[in-house]
Amino acid sequence: MSTAHSPVSHPVAAQPVAAHAARRAQLAARLGPGVAIVPGAEEINRNADSTYPFRFDSGFFYLTGFTEPDAVLVQVIGSDKVENILFCRQKDEEREIWDGYRYGPDAAREAFAFDAAYPIEELDTRLPQLLANQPAIHFALGVNAQWDLRVAGWLNAVRAQVRTGVQAPSRIIDIRSALNELRLVKDEHEFTILRAAGRINAAAHQRAMRFARPGQMEYELEAEILHDYYRQGSRFPAYSSIVASGPNACVLHYGENNRRMQDGELVLIDAGCEINGYASDITRTFPVNGTFTPAQKAVYEITLAAMQAAFDAAKPGNTWNMPHDAATRVLIDGMRELKLLTGSADEILENGSYKQFYMHRTGHWMGLDVHDVGDYQVNGQWRTLTPGMVFTVEPGFYIRPAANVPREFEHIGIRIEDDIIITTDGHENLTESCPKSVAAIEALMAG
Repeated sequence: MSTAHSPVSHPVAAQPVAAHAARRAQLAARLGPGVAIVPGAEEINRNADSTYPFRFDSGFFYLTGFTEPDAVLVQVIGSDKVENILFCRQKDEEREIWDGYRYGPDAAREAFAFDAAYPIEELDTRLPQLLANQPAIHFALGVNAQWDLRVAGWLNAVRAQVRTGVQAPSRIIDIRSALNELRLVKDEHEFTILRAAGRINAAAHQRAMRFARPGQMEYELEAEILHDYYRQGSRFPAYSSIVASGPNACVLHYGENNRRMQDGELVLIDAGCEINGYASDITRTFPVNGTFTPAQKAVYEITLAAMQAAFDAAKPGNTWNMPHDAATRVLIDGMRELKLLTGSADEILENGSYKQFYMHRTGHWMGLDVHDVGDYQVNGQWRTLTPGMVFTVEPGFYIRPAANVPREFEHIGIRIEDDIIITTDGHENLTESCPKSVAAIEALMAG
Protein backbone atom coordinates (compact mmCIF):
# COMPACT_ATOMS: atom_id res chain seq x y z
CA MET A 1 0.00 0.00 0.00
CA SER A 2 1.30 3.47 -0.87
CA THR A 3 2.34 5.56 2.14
CA ALA A 4 0.64 8.56 0.55
CA HIS A 5 -2.73 6.86 1.01
CA SER A 6 -2.15 4.94 4.24
CA PRO A 7 -4.80 5.68 6.86
CA VAL A 8 -3.70 7.35 10.09
CA SER A 9 -6.04 6.05 12.77
CA HIS A 10 -4.48 7.99 15.66
CA PRO A 11 -2.91 11.24 14.41
CA VAL A 12 -2.11 12.44 17.95
CA ALA A 13 -2.39 10.97 21.44
CA ALA A 14 -5.12 12.09 23.81
CA GLN A 15 -4.13 14.48 26.56
CA PRO A 16 -2.94 12.76 29.76
CA VAL A 17 -5.28 12.47 32.73
CA ALA A 18 -2.90 14.66 34.74
CA ALA A 19 -3.51 17.59 32.38
CA HIS A 20 -7.25 17.54 33.02
CA ALA A 21 -6.71 17.11 36.77
CA ALA A 22 -4.38 20.13 36.80
CA ARG A 23 -7.06 22.22 35.08
CA ARG A 24 -9.61 21.23 37.70
CA ALA A 25 -7.21 22.38 40.40
CA GLN A 26 -6.60 25.68 38.58
CA LEU A 27 -10.32 26.27 38.19
CA ALA A 28 -10.99 25.61 41.88
CA ALA A 29 -8.27 28.08 42.86
CA ARG A 30 -9.87 30.75 40.67
CA LEU A 31 -13.40 30.10 41.91
CA GLY A 32 -12.93 29.94 45.67
CA PRO A 33 -15.18 28.15 48.21
CA GLY A 34 -18.47 26.71 47.05
CA VAL A 35 -19.77 24.01 44.72
CA ALA A 36 -18.99 24.12 41.00
CA ILE A 37 -21.39 22.32 38.66
CA VAL A 38 -20.31 21.62 35.05
CA PRO A 39 -22.79 19.55 33.02
CA GLY A 40 -21.63 17.56 30.03
CA ALA A 41 -23.67 17.08 26.86
CA GLU A 42 -26.61 14.84 26.10
CA GLU A 43 -27.39 12.82 23.00
CA ILE A 44 -29.85 14.70 20.76
CA ASN A 45 -32.54 12.92 18.81
CA ARG A 46 -32.39 13.47 15.04
CA ASN A 47 -35.52 11.62 14.00
CA ALA A 48 -37.38 8.47 15.11
CA ASP A 49 -34.82 6.46 17.10
CA SER A 50 -31.77 8.00 15.39
CA THR A 51 -29.52 10.50 17.17
CA TYR A 52 -27.12 13.13 15.88
CA PRO A 53 -23.43 12.16 16.21
CA PHE A 54 -22.56 12.84 19.84
CA ARG A 55 -20.11 15.61 20.63
CA PHE A 56 -19.08 16.30 24.23
CA ASP A 57 -19.39 19.72 25.83
CA SER A 58 -16.11 21.59 25.39
CA GLY A 59 -15.83 23.01 28.91
CA PHE A 60 -16.71 19.69 30.53
CA PHE A 61 -14.19 17.83 28.37
CA TYR A 62 -11.47 20.41 29.07
CA LEU A 63 -11.78 19.65 32.79
CA THR A 64 -12.38 15.90 32.66
CA GLY A 65 -11.24 14.24 29.42
CA PHE A 66 -14.44 12.17 29.76
CA THR A 67 -16.31 11.74 26.48
CA GLU A 68 -19.52 9.89 27.34
CA PRO A 69 -22.93 11.60 27.26
CA ASP A 70 -25.06 12.26 30.35
CA ALA A 71 -22.27 13.17 32.74
CA VAL A 72 -21.71 16.01 35.22
CA LEU A 73 -18.61 17.27 37.03
CA VAL A 74 -19.12 18.60 40.56
CA GLN A 75 -16.34 20.28 42.50
CA VAL A 76 -16.80 20.81 46.24
CA ILE A 77 -14.28 23.55 46.96
CA GLY A 78 -13.24 24.14 50.55
CA SER A 79 -10.61 26.43 51.99
CA ASP A 80 -8.08 23.61 52.24
CA LYS A 81 -9.52 20.76 50.16
CA VAL A 82 -11.18 20.20 46.78
CA GLU A 83 -13.28 17.12 46.03
CA ASN A 84 -13.83 16.31 42.37
CA ILE A 85 -16.91 14.18 41.76
CA LEU A 86 -18.15 12.66 38.50
CA PHE A 87 -21.74 11.63 37.86
CA CYS A 88 -22.07 9.35 34.82
CA ARG A 89 -24.07 6.51 33.30
CA GLN A 90 -24.02 3.20 35.11
CA LYS A 91 -22.25 0.17 33.70
CA ASP A 92 -24.83 -1.70 31.61
CA GLU A 93 -23.64 -4.76 29.71
CA GLU A 94 -26.94 -5.13 27.86
CA ARG A 95 -26.78 -1.56 26.52
CA GLU A 96 -23.12 -2.08 25.65
CA ILE A 97 -24.17 -4.81 23.21
CA TRP A 98 -26.12 -2.15 21.31
CA ASP A 99 -24.19 1.07 21.91
CA GLY A 100 -20.64 0.18 22.91
CA TYR A 101 -18.48 0.38 25.99
CA ARG A 102 -19.42 2.39 29.07
CA TYR A 103 -17.01 3.14 31.89
CA GLY A 104 -19.50 3.23 34.72
CA PRO A 105 -18.73 5.19 37.92
CA ASP A 106 -16.10 2.87 39.38
CA ALA A 107 -13.95 2.55 36.26
CA ALA A 108 -14.37 6.25 35.42
CA ARG A 109 -13.20 7.29 38.87
CA GLU A 110 -10.01 5.25 38.47
CA ALA A 111 -9.33 6.09 34.83
CA PHE A 112 -9.88 9.85 35.07
CA ALA A 113 -8.57 10.51 38.61
CA PHE A 114 -11.77 11.65 40.33
CA ASP A 115 -12.15 11.56 44.09
CA ALA A 116 -15.60 9.98 43.78
CA ALA A 117 -18.05 8.92 41.09
CA TYR A 118 -21.75 8.09 41.24
CA PRO A 119 -24.50 7.05 38.84
CA ILE A 120 -26.11 9.99 37.05
CA GLU A 121 -29.46 8.85 38.47
CA GLU A 122 -28.25 9.92 41.94
CA LEU A 123 -27.52 13.51 40.92
CA ASP A 124 -30.81 14.99 42.15
CA THR A 125 -30.48 13.22 45.50
CA ARG A 126 -26.84 14.02 46.20
CA LEU A 127 -26.63 17.64 44.99
CA PRO A 128 -28.80 19.15 47.77
CA GLN A 129 -26.58 17.30 50.26
CA LEU A 130 -23.42 18.66 48.65
CA LEU A 131 -24.82 22.22 48.52
CA ALA A 132 -25.74 22.30 52.20
CA ASN A 133 -23.73 24.90 54.17
CA GLN A 134 -21.82 26.02 51.09
CA PRO A 135 -21.40 29.76 50.45
CA ALA A 136 -21.86 29.75 46.67
CA ILE A 137 -22.85 27.82 43.57
CA HIS A 138 -20.55 28.21 40.57
CA PHE A 139 -22.65 27.50 37.49
CA ALA A 140 -23.22 28.79 33.94
CA LEU A 141 -26.64 30.30 34.62
CA GLY A 142 -28.67 31.14 31.52
CA VAL A 143 -27.01 28.72 29.10
CA ASN A 144 -29.62 25.96 29.34
CA ALA A 145 -33.10 26.58 30.74
CA GLN A 146 -33.56 22.98 31.87
CA TRP A 147 -30.33 23.02 33.84
CA ASP A 148 -31.25 26.40 35.34
CA LEU A 149 -34.48 24.86 36.68
CA ARG A 150 -32.62 21.85 37.98
CA VAL A 151 -30.10 23.95 39.89
CA ALA A 152 -32.93 26.08 41.27
CA GLY A 153 -34.63 22.90 42.46
CA TRP A 154 -31.51 21.76 44.32
CA LEU A 155 -31.11 25.20 45.86
CA ASN A 156 -34.73 25.24 47.03
CA ALA A 157 -34.30 21.76 48.50
CA VAL A 158 -31.48 23.13 50.66
CA ARG A 159 -33.49 26.21 51.60
CA ALA A 160 -36.29 23.95 52.80
CA GLN A 161 -33.92 22.64 55.49
CA VAL A 162 -33.22 26.06 57.00
CA ARG A 163 -35.18 25.32 60.20
CA THR A 164 -32.88 22.38 60.88
CA GLY A 165 -29.90 24.72 60.94
CA VAL A 166 -28.73 24.06 57.37
CA GLN A 167 -27.61 27.12 55.41
CA ALA A 168 -28.20 27.45 51.68
CA PRO A 169 -25.73 29.04 49.24
CA SER A 170 -26.36 32.78 49.12
CA ARG A 171 -24.80 33.38 45.70
CA ILE A 172 -24.83 31.88 42.22
CA ILE A 173 -21.61 32.88 40.44
CA ASP A 174 -21.19 32.48 36.68
CA ILE A 175 -18.46 29.86 36.24
CA ARG A 176 -17.81 30.86 32.64
CA SER A 177 -15.59 33.82 33.46
CA ALA A 178 -13.03 31.68 35.30
CA LEU A 179 -13.32 28.65 33.02
CA ASN A 180 -13.09 30.67 29.81
CA GLU A 181 -9.98 32.46 31.04
CA LEU A 182 -8.32 29.10 31.63
CA ARG A 183 -9.27 27.83 28.18
CA LEU A 184 -8.10 31.00 26.45
CA VAL A 185 -4.38 30.29 27.00
CA LYS A 186 -3.45 26.86 25.67
CA ASP A 187 -0.83 24.49 27.09
CA GLU A 188 1.72 22.24 25.39
CA HIS A 189 -0.67 19.29 25.21
CA GLU A 190 -3.15 21.47 23.35
CA PHE A 191 -0.46 22.84 21.03
CA THR A 192 0.41 19.29 19.94
CA ILE A 193 -3.20 18.55 19.02
CA LEU A 194 -3.72 21.90 17.29
CA ARG A 195 -0.61 21.37 15.18
CA ALA A 196 -1.89 17.96 14.08
CA ALA A 197 -5.30 19.44 13.22
CA GLY A 198 -3.59 22.17 11.19
CA ARG A 199 -1.50 19.67 9.22
CA ILE A 200 -4.48 17.47 8.43
CA ASN A 201 -6.64 20.40 7.39
CA ALA A 202 -3.88 21.87 5.19
CA ALA A 203 -3.50 18.57 3.34
CA ALA A 204 -7.26 18.29 2.79
CA HIS A 205 -7.46 21.79 1.30
CA GLN A 206 -4.61 20.93 -1.06
CA ARG A 207 -6.51 17.82 -2.14
CA ALA A 208 -9.50 20.02 -3.02
CA MET A 209 -7.30 22.36 -5.07
CA ARG A 210 -5.88 19.44 -7.06
CA PHE A 211 -9.34 17.99 -7.66
CA ALA A 212 -11.18 21.17 -8.72
CA ARG A 213 -12.38 21.46 -12.34
CA PRO A 214 -15.04 23.55 -14.10
CA GLY A 215 -18.37 21.76 -14.27
CA GLN A 216 -18.10 20.08 -10.87
CA MET A 217 -20.61 20.63 -8.09
CA GLU A 218 -19.47 22.50 -5.01
CA TYR A 219 -20.33 19.48 -2.87
CA GLU A 220 -17.86 17.38 -4.84
CA LEU A 221 -15.05 19.52 -3.41
CA GLU A 222 -16.63 19.22 0.02
CA ALA A 223 -16.59 15.43 -0.37
CA GLU A 224 -12.86 15.48 -1.23
CA ILE A 225 -12.09 17.48 1.91
CA LEU A 226 -14.17 15.27 4.17
CA HIS A 227 -12.61 12.16 2.62
CA ASP A 228 -9.15 13.46 3.42
CA TYR A 229 -10.13 14.33 7.00
CA TYR A 230 -11.32 10.79 7.60
CA ARG A 231 -8.36 9.26 5.79
CA GLN A 232 -5.96 11.15 8.03
CA GLY A 233 -7.73 10.27 11.27
CA SER A 234 -10.05 13.23 11.84
CA ARG A 235 -13.48 11.69 12.39
CA PHE A 236 -15.44 14.95 12.38
CA PRO A 237 -15.35 18.37 10.74
CA ALA A 238 -15.10 21.23 13.22
CA TYR A 239 -18.06 22.97 11.56
CA SER A 240 -20.18 22.76 8.40
CA SER A 241 -17.95 23.32 5.39
CA ILE A 242 -18.39 26.32 3.11
CA VAL A 243 -17.67 25.65 -0.59
CA ALA A 244 -18.75 28.83 -2.35
CA SER A 245 -18.15 29.39 -6.05
CA GLY A 246 -18.80 32.49 -8.15
CA PRO A 247 -21.35 34.79 -6.51
CA ASN A 248 -21.69 32.44 -3.54
CA ALA A 249 -18.21 33.48 -2.38
CA CYS A 250 -19.70 36.85 -1.42
CA VAL A 251 -22.08 35.12 1.05
CA LEU A 252 -20.07 34.88 4.26
CA HIS A 253 -21.76 31.83 5.76
CA TYR A 254 -22.96 30.16 2.58
CA GLY A 255 -23.75 26.53 3.25
CA GLU A 256 -25.77 25.00 0.43
CA ASN A 257 -22.71 23.80 -1.49
CA ASN A 258 -24.93 22.72 -4.40
CA ARG A 259 -23.97 25.01 -7.30
CA ARG A 260 -22.14 23.88 -10.44
CA MET A 261 -18.78 25.64 -10.68
CA GLN A 262 -18.09 27.55 -13.88
CA ASP A 263 -14.92 28.15 -15.87
CA GLY A 264 -13.29 31.48 -14.99
CA GLU A 265 -14.78 31.67 -11.48
CA LEU A 266 -13.21 31.57 -8.05
CA VAL A 267 -14.20 29.09 -5.37
CA LEU A 268 -13.84 29.91 -1.67
CA ILE A 269 -13.50 26.95 0.71
CA ASP A 270 -13.79 27.55 4.45
CA ALA A 271 -13.44 24.15 6.12
CA GLY A 272 -11.98 22.74 9.30
CA CYS A 273 -11.34 19.37 10.92
CA GLU A 274 -11.43 18.34 14.55
CA ILE A 275 -8.79 16.26 16.35
CA ASN A 276 -9.43 15.12 19.93
CA GLY A 277 -11.97 17.92 20.16
CA TYR A 278 -9.67 20.70 18.91
CA ALA A 279 -10.43 22.61 15.73
CA SER A 280 -8.52 23.76 12.69
CA ASP A 281 -10.04 26.51 10.54
CA ILE A 282 -8.63 27.25 7.06
CA THR A 283 -10.02 29.30 4.20
CA ARG A 284 -8.50 29.27 0.75
CA THR A 285 -9.81 30.94 -2.41
CA PHE A 286 -8.62 29.75 -5.81
CA PRO A 287 -9.67 29.73 -9.49
CA VAL A 288 -11.80 26.78 -10.53
CA ASN A 289 -9.75 26.37 -13.72
CA GLY A 290 -6.40 26.82 -11.98
CA THR A 291 -5.51 30.28 -13.30
CA PHE A 292 -6.40 33.67 -11.79
CA THR A 293 -7.74 36.36 -14.13
CA PRO A 294 -6.01 39.76 -13.84
CA ALA A 295 -8.94 41.17 -11.83
CA GLN A 296 -9.06 38.15 -9.51
CA LYS A 297 -5.31 38.31 -9.01
CA ALA A 298 -5.41 42.01 -8.15
CA VAL A 299 -8.07 41.53 -5.47
CA TYR A 300 -6.37 38.39 -4.18
CA GLU A 301 -2.96 40.05 -3.82
CA ILE A 302 -4.51 42.89 -1.82
CA THR A 303 -6.19 40.39 0.52
CA LEU A 304 -2.96 38.45 0.93
CA ALA A 305 -1.08 41.68 1.74
CA ALA A 306 -3.74 42.45 4.36
CA MET A 307 -3.14 39.04 5.87
CA GLN A 308 0.59 39.69 6.08
CA ALA A 309 -0.05 43.03 7.79
CA ALA A 310 -2.19 41.21 10.37
CA PHE A 311 0.56 38.61 10.86
CA ASP A 312 3.09 41.38 11.46
CA ALA A 313 0.88 42.78 14.24
CA ALA A 314 0.19 39.38 15.84
CA LYS A 315 2.76 39.31 18.62
CA PRO A 316 2.83 39.51 22.41
CA GLY A 317 2.32 42.96 23.86
CA ASN A 318 0.08 44.12 21.02
CA THR A 319 -3.65 44.25 21.60
CA TRP A 320 -6.31 42.04 20.01
CA ASN A 321 -7.56 44.73 17.63
CA MET A 322 -4.15 45.60 16.15
CA PRO A 323 -4.01 42.77 13.55
CA HIS A 324 -7.54 43.68 12.43
CA ASP A 325 -6.70 47.38 12.19
CA ALA A 326 -3.53 46.64 10.20
CA ALA A 327 -5.37 44.39 7.76
CA THR A 328 -8.22 46.90 7.34
CA ARG A 329 -5.78 49.68 6.42
CA VAL A 330 -4.25 47.54 3.66
CA LEU A 331 -7.66 46.57 2.33
CA ILE A 332 -8.77 50.20 2.25
CA ASP A 333 -5.66 51.17 0.32
CA GLY A 334 -6.46 48.37 -2.14
CA MET A 335 -10.06 49.51 -2.54
CA ARG A 336 -8.80 52.99 -3.39
CA GLU A 337 -6.20 51.58 -5.79
CA LEU A 338 -8.89 49.60 -7.64
CA LYS A 339 -11.06 52.74 -7.68
CA LEU A 340 -13.85 50.99 -5.81
CA LEU A 341 -13.82 53.79 -3.20
CA THR A 342 -12.81 57.43 -3.31
CA GLY A 343 -11.53 59.74 -0.60
CA SER A 344 -8.61 59.48 1.77
CA ALA A 345 -7.93 56.31 3.74
CA ASP A 346 -8.74 58.11 6.99
CA GLU A 347 -12.07 59.33 5.59
CA ILE A 348 -13.00 55.83 4.43
CA LEU A 349 -12.04 54.37 7.78
CA GLU A 350 -14.04 57.04 9.61
CA ASN A 351 -17.21 56.78 7.53
CA GLY A 352 -17.08 52.98 7.30
CA SER A 353 -17.67 52.84 3.55
CA TYR A 354 -15.07 50.04 3.30
CA LYS A 355 -17.65 47.74 4.91
CA GLN A 356 -19.31 47.43 1.51
CA PHE A 357 -16.42 45.09 0.69
CA TYR A 358 -15.14 43.98 4.11
CA MET A 359 -17.72 43.56 6.83
CA HIS A 360 -16.25 41.16 9.41
CA ARG A 361 -13.39 41.04 11.89
CA THR A 362 -9.98 39.62 10.96
CA GLY A 363 -10.07 36.68 13.35
CA HIS A 364 -11.50 34.85 16.36
CA TRP A 365 -10.22 32.71 19.21
CA MET A 366 -9.88 29.01 18.34
CA GLY A 367 -9.49 25.82 20.37
CA LEU A 368 -12.03 23.26 21.55
CA ASP A 369 -14.63 25.41 19.83
CA VAL A 370 -13.82 26.77 16.38
CA HIS A 371 -15.07 30.12 17.70
CA ASP A 372 -13.52 29.55 21.08
CA VAL A 373 -14.31 31.15 24.42
CA GLY A 374 -12.62 34.23 25.86
CA ASP A 375 -13.38 37.93 26.09
CA TYR A 376 -11.89 40.20 23.44
CA GLN A 377 -12.04 43.23 25.71
CA VAL A 378 -11.24 43.51 29.42
CA ASN A 379 -12.59 46.48 31.38
CA GLY A 380 -13.46 48.22 28.13
CA GLN A 381 -9.97 47.83 26.64
CA TRP A 382 -8.84 45.46 23.91
CA ARG A 383 -7.12 42.45 25.41
CA THR A 384 -3.32 42.26 25.26
CA LEU A 385 -1.98 39.29 23.29
CA THR A 386 0.05 36.85 25.39
CA PRO A 387 1.89 33.59 24.58
CA GLY A 388 -0.44 30.61 24.32
CA MET A 389 -3.39 32.42 22.76
CA VAL A 390 -4.64 30.76 19.57
CA PHE A 391 -6.71 32.53 16.95
CA THR A 392 -7.43 32.82 13.24
CA VAL A 393 -6.23 35.51 10.84
CA GLU A 394 -8.78 35.85 8.02
CA PRO A 395 -9.10 39.08 6.04
CA GLY A 396 -11.62 39.11 3.20
CA PHE A 397 -12.61 41.15 0.15
CA TYR A 398 -16.13 40.66 -1.22
CA ILE A 399 -17.33 42.53 -4.31
CA ARG A 400 -21.02 42.31 -5.10
CA PRO A 401 -22.44 44.08 -8.15
CA ALA A 402 -23.07 47.77 -7.41
CA ALA A 403 -22.97 51.15 -9.13
CA ASN A 404 -19.38 51.76 -8.03
CA VAL A 405 -18.12 48.31 -9.10
CA PRO A 406 -16.56 47.76 -12.57
CA ARG A 407 -17.91 44.67 -14.28
CA GLU A 408 -14.63 42.74 -14.18
CA PHE A 409 -14.70 42.78 -10.36
CA GLU A 410 -18.30 41.62 -9.92
CA HIS A 411 -18.79 38.45 -7.82
CA ILE A 412 -15.16 38.24 -6.76
CA GLY A 413 -15.24 37.02 -3.18
CA ILE A 414 -11.94 36.25 -1.44
CA ARG A 415 -11.07 35.16 2.08
CA ILE A 416 -7.71 33.74 3.20
CA GLU A 417 -7.46 32.21 6.67
CA ASP A 418 -4.73 30.64 8.78
CA ASP A 419 -4.52 29.66 12.47
CA ILE A 420 -1.76 30.97 14.73
CA ILE A 421 -0.39 30.59 18.25
CA ILE A 422 1.09 33.64 19.95
CA THR A 423 4.64 32.77 21.07
CA THR A 424 7.15 34.58 23.25
CA ASP A 425 8.66 36.38 20.26
CA GLY A 426 5.84 36.52 17.70
CA HIS A 427 3.57 33.76 16.44
CA GLU A 428 3.57 30.27 14.98
CA ASN A 429 1.43 29.60 11.91
CA LEU A 430 -0.30 26.23 12.40
CA THR A 431 -1.54 26.06 8.81
CA GLU A 432 1.42 27.51 6.91
CA SER A 433 1.80 24.33 4.84
CA CYS A 434 -1.40 25.11 2.92
CA PRO A 435 -0.39 27.17 -0.17
CA LYS A 436 -1.77 30.68 -0.43
CA SER A 437 0.32 32.70 -2.86
CA VAL A 438 -0.96 33.04 -6.43
CA ALA A 439 2.12 31.27 -7.80
CA ALA A 440 1.92 28.40 -5.30
CA ILE A 441 -1.79 27.83 -5.88
CA GLU A 442 -1.47 27.87 -9.65
CA ALA A 443 1.51 25.54 -9.54
CA LEU A 444 -0.31 23.07 -7.25
CA MET A 445 -3.41 23.04 -9.46
CA ALA A 446 -1.34 22.67 -12.64
CA GLY A 447 0.42 19.66 -11.15
